[in-house]
Amino acid sequence: MKFSSYEESVNVFFSKGFIINMNLEVLDLEIRSCTLCDLYRDRILAVPGEGPSHAEIMLIGEAPGDEEDRTGRPFIGRAGKLLNLALSRAGLSREEVYITSVIKCRPPKNRKPNAREVRCCLPYLWSQMELINPRTVCLMGNVAIHAVLDMQGVIELHGKIFQNRYLTTFHPAAVLRNRNLMEAFVSDLGRLREFKER
Repeated sequence: MKFSSYEESVNVFFSKGFIINMNLEVLDLEIRSCTLCDLYRDRILAVPGEGPSHAEIMLIGEAPGDEEDRTGRPFIGRAGKLLNLALSRAGLSREEVYITSVIKCRPPKNRKPNAREVRCCLPYLWSQMELINPRTVCLMGNVAIHAVLDMQGVIELHGKIFQNRYLTTFHPAAVLRNRNLMEAFVSDLGRLREFKER
């Protein structure tokens, strides 16, 4: 499903009866008990996200990995440690941002999420964006970029801002595999301060 704007997508979700909850705690409980797609069968824990409930900055990745599946917390494995370092170098801290992923349950063997899984999880993501109402949203990697903006090609898109709200950059796992991307990743994250300081 393609939308011309974030606001249009929220209106569609409302009109089709998707749930936009009154608070994050209730939404987290729904995510943790979700059975909309088959990923729930193999998960240990769903991973709703974490951070301040009214964070000015929201980071969105692809899906939980092994350590996230075990703990129910986002980005705490090796990619998470790299993300923390990159945020620090960009003049930000993990404690001030809300971190989540498009997919809330770990795909088997960390494979890329399929289209059905993304469709099932998107209402949760839109709900989080509606409730937190961040000033800017950082889309990390092609899965997040495609899910929210219906665009692909992070190499060309990284560091760009769309709709005066969405910053696109690399997924931390990609930077972990190719450390040559670290400088650009930190530079991209640094652009988040522009929104924060407005």
